[in-house]
Amino acid sequence: MSYPGIRTIEPDSLQSDVWADRCNYWLNGPIAPNRRGPPKRHNREPLILTGHGMGLRVDHGALIVRNGFTHYPQSAEEHRFFRGDRQLPSRIVVIDGSGSLSFDVLSWLTEQNVPLVRLDWRGEAVTVVGGNYATDPSAVARQLEAQKPGRAVAVAASLIREKIANSIATLKIAIQPSSARELAISKLHREAELLDRKPPKSITTLLGLEGRVAYAYFNSWQSLPLRWRGLGRHPIPEDWHHVGQRQSYTRKKGRNRHASHPVNAILNYAYAILESQVRIQILAQGYDPAIGVLHAYKADRPAFVFDLMEPMRPVVDRSVLEFVQAHTFRPADFTIRADGVCRLNPEMVNHLLRHCASVLTQTGFASSELTTSRKIRGRLANFSRHS
Repeated sequence: MSYPGIRTIEPDSLQSDVWADRCNYWLNGPIAPNRRGPPKRHNREPLILTGHGMGLRVDHGALIVRNGFTHYPQSAEEHRFFRGDRQLPSRIVVIDGSGSLSFDVLSWLTEQNVPLVRLDWRGEAVTVVGGNYATDPSAVARQLEAQKPGRAVAVAASLIREKIANSIATLKIAIQPSSARELAISKLHREAELLDRKPPKSITTLLGLEGRVAYAYFNSWQSLPLRWRGLGRHPIPEDWHHVGQRQSYTRKKGRNRHASHPVNAILNYAYAILESQVRIQILAQGYDPAIGVLHAYKADRPAFVFDLMEPMRPVVDRSVLEFVQAHTFRPADFTIRADGVCRLNPEMVNHLLRHCASVLTQTGFASSELTTSRKIRGRLANFSRHS
């Protein structure tokens, strides 16, 4: 295409080292027509904040985000986002630490549909704010319909059936062949066949089956070794040399909340990220997080979130298994509290979340908002059909 009075340089001439020619091409070359509509945001990743001194504020219409300090010396890390910015994160994840934010930040995040998720030191999602969410009466009606005795078991069984299939896939992919692995896979196949051949008549029976599956599944992890360095000056507990069973420290018998082993602590953080993403999508689709089917209603417990997390947990396990088998840990990566609870130090949290984001993107449960939304929306659609 030629333009009167303008010397047009074709793209092939860009191979020239003459800087003036390059400038003329970009300044005088054809300009693509403007596309209507808001700019698309590509590869939106979460922004992870941790440490002490974190801060979020709005300054002249822009969101200013300051990351915290995890060690010294360390340079300050600050981000500036404008409304409609292509580089807006899919969500902001605040992990433990300390800091502050102003009230206008919440309005800014809601307007731009950027959720703010806060995880406590145990890796549990304690707060989700921001985003444009409103309860949809028709969605809530489907949840209530699914709770009826004749339908609740069928809906819950479909979740457990998918979880078993994903658990078998994780064992085959992430754990080397061994007698423990083969025994677990065989056990899971038998439980899946029992679920199809003799469907449970109550949620209690179904939970018993799920418990047997989980025990066999995590039992196959115990022989996996962990790599450590720096043990000469900082010894570790003997049971930290292997992955171990999925169990956590607690003062009350029967509860499984606070991890006493590094791998359990890592799993807690990974599950918390999954929980926050599922919660965000549930709210975005107009469902009530508290109205569950498999998990019973309790105050301050997002039962429906936990329901939809069940089939996805083995995929998160897969990313964690790959992480712990490829990583060489240091005693400084973890802290043991006086009550025996193990917690991750901030740098280890950052390493873990970056790995999980990369692995989950490849398997379809991504930090990428598009992929994750599709997966969770698919489960919500399945839920609607069952209900």
